[in-house]
Amino acid sequence: MPVLQPEEIKTYDIDTLAIRVFLKALEILGGPRKLIELRNLTWITSLMEASYAIVLSEEAFKTEDEIAAFLGLTRQTVRNILRADPELVMAKIEGELKEKTPKAHTAGGLAKIAYKEIKEGRDNLNIFIFALQSASETLGITWPIEVLKRIKGLDFPANREELLERLSGLKIKGKPVEEILEGMRYPVRSPSDLLHQIRERLE
Repeated sequence: MPVLQPEEIKTYDIDTLAIRVFLKALEILGGPRKLIELRNLTWITSLMEASYAIVLSEEAFKTEDEIAAFLGLTRQTVRNILRADPELVMAKIEGELKEKTPKAHTAGGLAKIAYKEIKEGRDNLNIFIFALQSASETLGITWPIEVLKRIKGLDFPANREELLERLSGLKIKGKPVEEILEGMRYPVRSPSDLLHQIRERLE
């Protein structure tokens, strides 16, 4: 696969690849049911952020500072993600799965492994997306998946009106999405930023 030059990278290309990396990383963890059983969905946002960081670095050649600004993270967090050792992460992932807030290097290591798998053609995500949706619906924890489904194809950064058009009528943990969107920071830079801000509004 040819490497795209920075000027050829389009936002939706980054979004598409980052979401593929995110889903593959979840698959490597053991699937969504593993996280749901542990009641540890904070991993979802951390993996999304790491997936974006890896893709922005590898495909768009962004610097640590640029990635940090794009994702709303600190430069040190981005550095930890990008410098993660995938082999070390996999060696201790079982113990860290119980941590409520995953370490940046753990999420980064998983995202690196997932990115490599995808670049080498090993991501059959249609079946996994179905399993992810089914497991989430069974246990009543669906909002991150529903949000990602509704914003598919949306160009980022996105303003409130664009997000409201896609998410209108959705309730997240009993709260109307219109109320959640009202207090967010705009423009929303990416799907990762959207999930992060929604989580903040729910806490």
